[in-house]
Amino acid sequence: MPTPDNTNAPDNNGFFGNYGGQEIPLELKQVMDEIADAYQEIKNDEDFKQELAELQRNYVGRPSPIYFCRRLTEHLGGAEIYLKREDLNHTGAHKINHCLGEALLAKKMGKTKILAETGAGQHGVALSAACALVGIECEIHMGAVDIAKQAPNVTRMKIMGAKVISVERGTKTLKDAVDSAFEEYLSDPKNFFYAIGSVVGPHPFPQMVRDFQQIVGIEAREQFQNQTGSLPDTLVACVGGGSNAIGLFTAFLNDEQVEMIGVEPAGLGLDTDDHAATLTLGSPGVIHGMRCYLLQDEQGEPLPVYSIASGLDYPGVGPQHSYLKDIDRVQYHSATDQECLDAFITLSRSEGIIPALESAHAVAYAIRMAPKMAGKKILINLSGRGDKDIDFVAEKLHL
Repeated sequence: MPTPDNTNAPDNNGFFGNYGGQEIPLELKQVMDEIADAYQEIKNDEDFKQELAELQRNYVGRPSPIYFCRRLTEHLGGAEIYLKREDLNHTGAHKINHCLGEALLAKKMGKTKILAETGAGQHGVALSAACALVGIECEIHMGAVDIAKQAPNVTRMKIMGAKVISVERGTKTLKDAVDSAFEEYLSDPKNFFYAIGSVVGPHPFPQMVRDFQQIVGIEAREQFQNQTGSLPDTLVACVGGGSNAIGLFTAFLNDEQVEMIGVEPAGLGLDTDDHAATLTLGSPGVIHGMRCYLLQDEQGEPLPVYSIASGLDYPGVGPQHSYLKDIDRVQYHSATDQECLDAFITLSRSEGIIPALESAHAVAYAIRMAPKMAGKKILINLSGRGDKDIDFVAEKLHL
């Protein structure tokens, strides 16, 4: 079992094992180092910690509860299924956890505008809310395909004052939105702050976003023991970039008896080109300032990827996830679009809880495995609610 030092923290150069770092132009390194220094300063500042804790409690509504899915458990037989209800957070997902931290940091650094990409729109909505809260300009880049698919979230961003940029290049989805936002950031990195939406990008972002998200696992570990008298046997979370998963997993990394499962989008099937199963089928490479597992061509360029869940269609993945795969601490599996849709409906109709399509991938894995795990307890990170997806799903399933 690896020690806490090499599972929980990157080295001084931002590497988790062979993954991470700062694969960026030299002129950007100074800016990233300034962010890293500012983050290290504020993360131990009592005033900052108290301000963030108060907002988590009174603005976000933390702690989010643990819920036992009684009817779903009875329907499936086998393992007991529990949900960590991040869908109940203000703005509807786990994204608000790191957006508040990043917005506060940017404000304290004197930045004039916060930039970000978004896929499903949950990061964009959360960041729009955080920027409105602290009083700083917000600009969100979003692929044209995702804008059409996630219209309610686009409207929410605009209502809260964010400028939404439609990205028309490439596949017009998440990877292209990242490229677009990063180009705008490069136009004035001294005054702009790029609030990366997952545990990806150059150091310090994989660590910083992870640290803001680890409240999910810290709460869950205590809550689950208080509620059931034991730790969960298995943790399950969807993985695109990987922020909700690493947020849950971090507090349990040294509990050897707790199995951890990350669930990637298999899309139309792993035997097709229409998936985004990076850790399952990818290889080490470089994207967006970091080294990680990557779906790439022979020249090392990122491949087009696909998922029914806009927040998961990314060809890379967080460097800490890449490392945890290599040391076999976390197992990574996948779920297809059809399994995701089936899980979306099953959870909605058995428990009255509509999950985000992203989160439904994790639910799908639990539904698949629970009948084989009698006497065990599965904890799913329900990372977001499905309000944003209901029109798309209703049309897809002819409801």
